[in-house]
Amino acid sequence: MTTETTPALSATIPAPATPYQEDIARYWNNEARPVNLRLGDVDGLYHHHYGIGAVDHAALGDPEHREYEKKLVAELHRLESAQAELLLDHLGAVTGEDTLVDAGCGRGGSMVMAHRRFGCRVQGVTLSETQAEFGNGRARDLRIQDHVRSHVCNMLDTPFEKGSVAASWNNESTMYVDLHDLFAEHSRFLRVGGRYVTITGCWNPRYGQPSKWVSQINAHFECNIHSRREYLRAMADNRLVPQTITDLTPDTLPYWELRATSSLVTGIEEAFIESYRDGSFQYVLIAADRV
Repeated sequence: MTTETTPALSATIPAPATPYQEDIARYWNNEARPVNLRLGDVDGLYHHHYGIGAVDHAALGDPEHREYEKKLVAELHRLESAQAELLLDHLGAVTGEDTLVDAGCGRGGSMVMAHRRFGCRVQGVTLSETQAEFGNGRARDLRIQDHVRSHVCNMLDTPFEKGSVAASWNNESTMYVDLHDLFAEHSRFLRVGGRYVTITGCWNPRYGQPSKWVSQINAHFECNIHSRREYLRAMADNRLVPQTITDLTPDTLPYWELRATSSLVTGIEEAFIESYRDGSFQYVLIAADRV
């Protein structure tokens, strides 16, 4: 029986549909960067996104102190959790009887935060078996496995029933898919009046074309960053009407500037910092209602 709290799942979970999706699944199955794992070790919330907000330099203390690096890691994690909190702030009125969907859920940190805030069921989808197993293991550790679950699934072809979901989001995962296909799927499983939220990096149409920095980010993560204009066009074509569009670029720069001074650098920090500074890349939040 299908209820509002538990969207029915199909008997089989769709596998990666294209060679590109297989490449992405392989990439994230093998990914184990310290910048993701060490930050999650701070409090058990494992994210795969970046941070927003001012750096608390008082909390960091003296860079020469032996505990400074540990404090820096904790501060980076605080900023990335603040980003997730901001996304959850825009999901609208959610009750404990509702179901939410995290498309591209990573290791599930935002799903845990959503359940803790709303008391609802949260379903996540990822192409990565490694990520899904990790997220489900964390849910068992926290004894919330009946409410929080990750599925190995193509976010363009999910097993959720039409109109069964109250709210959904993509947090830095839209650059791996065609936006029209993605928003068509969110529009399908969201109920009328449901809320969709994305936080993402996008190239600035006013710059003219993707900059060299954006190209470096694409190559580093094997993704395809879209322009802000493409997001709005694809939403309009799929019955998603933006209610809020917020430029988070000034808010995310402190995270990147701090991360660039840490031992967790991956080599991509310069591209993010310089593209945000020259205006060719933007970090935005878009919240839209399904009509």
